[in-house]
Amino acid sequence: MMPCTNGLIILHQNHYYVIGYVIMPNHVHVLFYFPQMPKSLNSIISNGKRFIAYEIIKRLKQSNQEEILDILFCGVKKKEKKKGQIHKVFEESFDAKECFSEKFIYQKLSYIHLNPISKKWNLVNDFTDYEHSSASFYEKGIKNYSKIMHVGDALDGKLSGSPSEDPERT
Repeated sequence: MMPCTNGLIILHQNHYYVIGYVIMPNHVHVLFYFPQMPKSLNSIISNGKRFIAYEIIKRLKQSNQEEILDILFCGVKKKEKKKGQIHKVFEESFDAKECFSEKFIYQKLSYIHLNPISKKWNLVNDFTDYEHSSASFYEKGIKNYSKIMHVGDALDGKLSGSPSEDPERT
């Protein structure tokens, strides 16, 4: 199970759907589908980041990654320490872009999936082989995250979360 699964499952339970993602060494890209736009995107993202951070810290502790835990401990500001925060996994900010057209949605999905093979990263030879991405779902029909919703289903307004039977969408 990937570290962000718990946070994404909570989003799914609230009827917020993931239609694309990639987890990179120092950042994450997620393409969400909201049947109804939430009142506060900030609270959704901050809650998701909080649950993902808990899972990351838990796994780091389980695997005795003390050096990484120390780095994350040093990232906590004095004010945050007073509130009880022990580790700083994510930066405060995030960049959100609302997608108004099908073309823009597919452009963002492509950018997300190709990120692991970009010149900066070059993490795999074939982007569909990067296990921390939804690319294999779209290109090979392999779900690394069980709650992913196919972009075609989101565009059609289907909420099942399973890929469409249309072979052009799998």
